Amino acid sequence: MKSFFKLVYILILSITVGTLILGMYLTSFFEWSSISGYLFFTLLGIMEFISISFLIKRFYEAPVIHLEYTIKKFLVGSLKDKDIQFARTSNPHLNYILLFFSKTLNTLKNIKWEFIHGKEIKSEVDLAREIQEKLLLKKIKDIPSLNIVAKSKSAKEIGGDSYDVIKQWENYYIYVWDATGHGVGAGFIMMMVNALVHAYCKVTVKWNNILAYTNDSIKPRVKANLLMSMLLLRWNEDEKKLYMTGAWHEYLMIYKFEQKKCFKIKSGGVALWMTKNIHKLLKERRVSFEKNDIVVLYSDGITESINLPEKNGEERMFGEDRLMEVIESAPEMPGKWYKTAKSVFKNISVELSKFMGYKHTQLDDITLAVIQYKPDDYDITKDYSESLPKELVTEWNWDN
Repeated sequence: MKSFFKLVYILILSITVGTLILGMYLTSFFEWSSISGYLFFTLLGIMEFISISFLIKRFYEAPVIHLEYTIKKFLVGSLKDKDIQFARTSNPHLNYILLFFSKTLNTLKNIKWEFIHGKEIKSEVDLAREIQEKLLLKKIKDIPSLNIVAKSKSAKEIGGDSYDVIKQWENYYIYVWDATGHGVGAGFIMMMVNALVHAYCKVTVKWNNILAYTNDSIKPRVKANLLMSMLLLRWNEDEKKLYMTGAWHEYLMIYKFEQKKCFKIKSGGVALWMTKNIHKLLKERRVSFEKNDIVVLYSDGITESINLPEKNGEERMFGEDRLMEVIESAPEMPGKWYKTAKSVFKNISVELSKFMGYKHTQLDDITLAVIQYKPDDYDITKDYSESLPKELVTEWNWDN
């Protein structure tokens, strides 16, 4: 850039010298006083040189040099909090060039800032995801009379779905929940509720009271548009009785061994944070649960999954009826006449993968928990594996 303006100044100097030579010629031609003539044209040439140099310096060289200097400062990262602007010149063409570079540099500066801070935010999201994964991948507590298979997969880095099994005295608390939406906000809500539920299990027995106290604690601290639905079971190992509390969640599916048929029970209740006081709106009720029976808890990520990569008006949902059919069609344990938690869980995984098809984008968080009242002659070594065989796994394999 500077070499270009050196050439410009050499050109101006050449014009000035040419003016002086022309002045000498005119002085001799018109027979002027040689001294006065030479002096006049010398001053004229100098004034011409200074004037042209000033105009070029002021309106051409200075803006371009300023542009070059600004670009260098941008490259070394010293324009963090400054808005990049250039003064207007008398040349409209140069003004367009300066305006273009001003907008371009400001855009690049913002992109650079968002990239740097985005990396910081991403590291925080990764930390939250790691915490959530540790919560979801924990080993499920063994319950003497029950077999349980449960897994969850988020649609994004962090999800709002969860499940857990908590032991307190003779009671085992088993639950699945679904926070509004998915992502960072839903994930943090899930972790808060998980901690509160663990705490309130130590001070009260029934699920409806545990949920009501949790609602009392969190309702003043969350936005009105954030809700959480839950389906909760309490198994009393001493009494061998199953109790259910619903909080505006999906159906409880129960496969009755004697009838060889699947039934659905409406969860009822209200979602957490729908209102301030839900103590009288939640009820715990007994569920008939006998040996070889199986119950299935799930989030709407299963029943509302579609058979196309995206919604276009032609899609079909998996739905409750299809889920019940899949539960009923699950294979019986080899050499036995009853289904197991693993066989039902596995059949749902296979049929859901088939229904979703290949190259599918997961639209919502998915959680599935299958619980079996263990048969007297159950042998874990003869049961199905939880994982799917490779030939049955599609690219959209939420079981992994």
